[in-house]
Amino acid sequence: MSPLPSNGKDSGAARILGSGASGIAELLIFHPVDTVAKRLMSNKDKVSLKNLSPIIFRDAAAKPAVTKFLSLFPGLGYAAGYKVAQRVYKFGGQPWFNDLINRHYKTQFTNTFGERKGKMVVQAAAGSLTGIGEVVLLPLDALKIKRQVNPEAFRGRGVVRIFMEEGTTLYRGWGWTMARNAPGSFALFGASAVTKEYALGVSDFSKATWGQNFIASIVGAVASITVAAPLDTVKTRIQNANFERKVSGFTVVKDLIKHEGPTAFFKGLTPKILVVGPKLVFSYTLAQSLIPLFSKYV
Repeated sequence: MSPLPSNGKDSGAARILGSGASGIAELLIFHPVDTVAKRLMSNKDKVSLKNLSPIIFRDAAAKPAVTKFLSLFPGLGYAAGYKVAQRVYKFGGQPWFNDLINRHYKTQFTNTFGERKGKMVVQAAAGSLTGIGEVVLLPLDALKIKRQVNPEAFRGRGVVRIFMEEGTTLYRGWGWTMARNAPGSFALFGASAVTKEYALGVSDFSKATWGQNFIASIVGAVASITVAAPLDTVKTRIQNANFERKVSGFTVVKDLIKHEGPTAFFKGLTPKILVVGPKLVFSYTLAQSLIPLFSKYV
């Protein structure tokens, strides 16, 4: 297949292929890590070396190492559907929102922030809009989290039956999800753009090298995870409850402050930055590198 001439913009097919490939690669490598982080975030007891293994491995804590490792792959089917769809939407959708804003509101952003800063604010704003729209994938995310931290909630039911019986219950916590995603995605794409523009001197982001994408992704991922951490904890607590138990976000916040203290909002932040953070860095770097590559052929 011979490369197509580049017109300066990545094609829709390239965005889907590049972001989809990054989602699949991320899933295969990082799903166990995500399970560990979700279980730590859902744990309400004080974490110590003594109870760390039961928190992470649950019923497999006393079993052989292989069994322990396999216990970190619950809900892989839901995770596959969610992760690939999420990455295609997030990394493929943000450039679409970016094009849309530039097409209709570029002048306003340039007049307000200047040409250079305006371009970065557009990147961040497009990321925020993408994050808000990500709420449509919430049912898959909720099922994935329940499989990871509360498998008893399924009681042997399949995915079709769960969708039929639970309906809108699967969108529980949608407001908190949007509230988390908006600043989190703003920080991810905004911090990445600032790093490329000011620290790395890259004016055309589509021409950034793999190394430049990697560095920018690290900054963006750390910023995104930190900004979104408190609301992410609330969202996870809402989603991991049993289907029949409706828990409001405000109740979660009140109980969390009362029983665990304000620092509990950042439970799991350190492992997320040190372990889950590389997952986002990996997929974001891969997507940013593959999309321009695929654009040469599709």
